[in-house]
Amino acid sequence: MLAAFLDDIRDGDLIAPRLMAKRLRLPMTRLSKLAHLNRNTMTTRPASPAVQEKLGQIARIITRAAVLTGDEDRAIIWFKHQPLPGWGKTPEELVEDGLAQEVLDDLERHGEGVYS
Repeated sequence: MLAAFLDDIRDGDLIAPRLMAKRLRLPMTRLSKLAHLNRNTMTTRPASPAVQEKLGQIARIITRAAVLTGDEDRAIIWFKHQPLPGWGKTPEELVEDGLAQEVLDDLERHGEGVYS
């Protein structure tokens, strides 16, 4: 079931940083680095628009990849370990570099049958 990822990382209407870290099997320090957020900000102010936007980018990447792979766990493995053609970096590394939108754009092209 593809909606499970979003269910797993939500606390009410918010993306919960700790739940996302757990689901991605990342320490909070790593998630905060990916999201370009202070770890303390993520834990003390999870409702902050900045926290929700940054974590939302990661959630959109995982959910879009899950649609393409048919499996959320495969999408997470892809995110962490599969270098993207033309980039030579994994989606996780690209997100850390501030290129989350480029990863989403690549996924959209992939979904339309255009391979990078």
